[in-house]
Amino acid sequence: MAPETATPSSTGASHSGRHRVAVVGGGTAGISVAARLRRAGVSDVTLIEPSDTHWYQPLWTLVGGGQAPLRSSRRPEGSLIPDGVRWIRRRALAVDPDARTVALSGGDVLSYDHLVLAPGLQLDWDGVPGLSEAVGHDRVSSNYAPEYAPRTWELIRRLRSGTAVLTHPATPLKCGGAPQKIAYLAADYWRRHKVLDDIRIVLVIPDPTLFKMPAWSRVLERVADRYGIEVRLRSEMTAVDGDARKATVTDHTTGTEEIIDYDLLHAVPPQSAPDWIKASPLADPASPQGFVATDKYTLRHPAYENVFAVGDVAHLPTSKTGAAVRKQAPVVAGNLLDVMKGRAPSHRYDGYTSCPLVTARDRMLLAEFDYDLRPAPTFPLINTFKERRDMWVFKRYVLPPVYWHGMMTGRL
Repeated sequence: MAPETATPSSTGASHSGRHRVAVVGGGTAGISVAARLRRAGVSDVTLIEPSDTHWYQPLWTLVGGGQAPLRSSRRPEGSLIPDGVRWIRRRALAVDPDARTVALSGGDVLSYDHLVLAPGLQLDWDGVPGLSEAVGHDRVSSNYAPEYAPRTWELIRRLRSGTAVLTHPATPLKCGGAPQKIAYLAADYWRRHKVLDDIRIVLVIPDPTLFKMPAWSRVLERVADRYGIEVRLRSEMTAVDGDARKATVTDHTTGTEEIIDYDLLHAVPPQSAPDWIKASPLADPASPQGFVATDKYTLRHPAYENVFAVGDVAHLPTSKTGAAVRKQAPVVAGNLLDVMKGRAPSHRYDGYTSCPLVTARDRMLLAEFDYDLRPAPTFPLINTFKERRDMWVFKRYVLPPVYWHGMMTGRL
């Protein structure tokens, strides 16, 4: 099929009527699947996405660490919409899988034959008392939002003594290693500027180990020890007082609370499915955060055969990363094509994900694994349990163009 030009829809146009495939979400997952469907010749693909900006979010850790400009993580959304895909610049407000409809902002209701859910997740700043009021002000920042990531670097650069607290929520979150990666980047910067001995670093982790795979956890324990980081396992920040610069850290094993005075707070908010997903029949009752019920191999909803979920919104027993999306997108596209042709899904996702763990300003570990926590290395001849400069170069300079020109075009 000859490619068509992209068909953006204005926010004022009517979008009623039936669409063969509706994709909700114009982030990594939604664009990847839409591009693959178009490359396979599907002619009626509609993408619902209100934002006019697309972000390459894995770069925000390096933005917060002073190693990349924020502008390099941004592209106009319209430049990434695959040719021939109809772009509806509205918000999804509700989904009725029995009626096969999606309610949109502005009052329209879109009907579909097949639905791909890829809206990502939402940042629940209100999930920690005081956090929504404190973030972005005084000494509090977060690399999980583009408006705050550059501020993280400013706070790191200016700190010469005192206490830095860096937190990780107890919910599933996108890029689960990011909360500790910025701790290592900050510590390495302070070490190089000979002020590390004057800075107390407290890393708050809800899990029993630094990483779910023991081999990588042991390496990260050595990294934390090298920087003198106080790691609080099985703990979570449960309140923050931005005016007083105090963080409440709760030990979930003992139930005890500790008030820590901070001079820098990097806070990662709790995260969940968008509220309209939580309220829908598609949400998995087994997911406290309301993620979409998803067969972990086919990525199809167990109750609605014409609905697939991909990316962060899917309730899957694996980490929520862009690398996972890279493996999920061809499975969703392939299985959707099977269903459209009246066949059973034939493609399987094995749970592959990866976490590029930046441990210094020029070093990185690359943890890759599947559902069974078995190593799944992309580069089998490279020792990824060793902190490597070539892996850091790979993350900083190779992965971004691979993302923009490979994943977003449905080629990788």
